[in-house]
Amino acid sequence: MKQVKVYTAMSLDGFVADKAGKIDWLLGFPNPEGTDYGYADFFATIDTTLIGHTTYKDILAMGDFPYTEKTNYVFTRDRSLTTAPYVTFVSENIIDFVRELKAGTGKDIWLAGGGQLNGALLAENLIDEMILHVIPIVLGDGIPAFGGIPMEKVFQFTAAKPYSSGVLELHYKK
Repeated sequence: MKQVKVYTAMSLDGFVADKAGKIDWLLGFPNPEGTDYGYADFFATIDTTLIGHTTYKDILAMGDFPYTEKTNYVFTRDRSLTTAPYVTFVSENIIDFVRELKAGTGKDIWLAGGGQLNGALLAENLIDEMILHVIPIVLGDGIPAFGGIPMEKVFQFTAAKPYSSGVLELHYKK
């Protein structure tokens, strides 16, 4: 069975974007070592991405679509969207769709965000692993990493890795 993995960066106060939905604070964060924070190794473990429509638009605003060699699903309420280069739009029941994907074969699934999609899948116990990069910044307000949905879910801590930039990588499994 395929695993759904969250691999994301968040502020110290749990936001993945500021209140305007921007991630400028993340892109401008100092990275003197030029590390990819384990991204290449993680990316090799997945063959599918799950992306919310707003996050998809944010990705496109930064340049070319970066996940061309993966199977990519973008979740949207807009039923008129069907396909675009490298992605399939999904407007059906998210939970049923992801359960079907998990039952398939192949590499794992990257839940690339955003916060609402993360929260919806977390609420249904569909997230198997989290790799969180905590950036040492407090935003005070923004888009919560898990959609601000009130729930309690327990994960098992498996590892931590500090970086000289102050970023702390945390690993959790269900």
